Amino acid sequence: MGLFQKIKDGLKKTRNNIMGQIDSLLKKFTKIDEELFEELEELLIMSDVGMPTAEKICEELRIKVKKQGIKEPEKINDLLKEVISEMLEGGQELVLNTKPSVILVIGVNGVGKTTTIGKLAALFAKQGKKVTLAAADTFRAAAIEQLEIWAERANADIIKHKEGSDPAAVVFDAISSAKARGKDIIICDTAGRLHNKKHLMDELNKISRIIDRELPNADKEVLLVLDATTGQNAVNQAREFKNAAGITGIVLTKLDGTARGGVILAIKQDLDVPVKFIGVGEQIDDLQPFSPRDFAEALFVKDDRLSE
Repeated sequence: MGLFQKIKDGLKKTRNNIMGQIDSLLKKFTKIDEELFEELEELLIMSDVGMPTAEKICEELRIKVKKQGIKEPEKINDLLKEVISEMLEGGQELVLNTKPSVILVIGVNGVGKTTTIGKLAALFAKQGKKVTLAAADTFRAAAIEQLEIWAERANADIIKHKEGSDPAAVVFDAISSAKARGKDIIICDTAGRLHNKKHLMDELNKISRIIDRELPNADKEVLLVLDATTGQNAVNQAREFKNAAGITGIVLTKLDGTARGGVILAIKQDLDVPVKFIGVGEQIDDLQPFSPRDFAEALFVKDDRLSE
């Protein structure tokens, strides 16, 4: 199955939710007027895009409609696809040019964090990269065991301590091992953190200080894993983590299981944090690098005209 097909299939619920309503809305109108924009804005807000982003989308649509002299409501769809793609552009590529580079993966329990790490390791292995996993979620024995399974699948090294150990010590040992063995990427798991728990955030800062001290010139990505099914709660989580942990990007999981995929727009527009990966299924290769163009295309594509 092609990459676009995976994204298209993964966005089916979101596409049916948003596009079905937009198509019905546009058919009601014989001309493009302010009433159309007001109803469209309301529809977008109800689709987990959020109010500020919905307002921005409609403002951009007004500009394009006026500039291009468009009169027919049915042409709004193509303009909307264009606006969404443009709004999501920027920052979606990982910056991992040093050897080793570091990815610190954070997020609350239940969002698919450890599974995401395993899939990232598999993706990098497929690219010929040598990966070390740091099992720094030492509060859950199950997290360490789960990461061991993924490490075996991805042919990655794993550095672990016993349950309850100091997470920063695990990261220190992982860095030492990766440097000694010439690894390309270190991926650090962390305990599922609630954004309002100060001591957990302090611990995260301790891990970051270890990384900065031991690898002062290394490229570092701090990826927040969010569950797309939580809608606007995901935006609130991202806001809190951004303030506390300086995240560089988002991994949005479980997109295939929700009609709330519009939350991607709210995250990028409201918080200015790029989405770097999306999860569109359960398989090991269903974690996909995020492409704004493919996302917009998959959101609007009609099944009967799809070609991979």
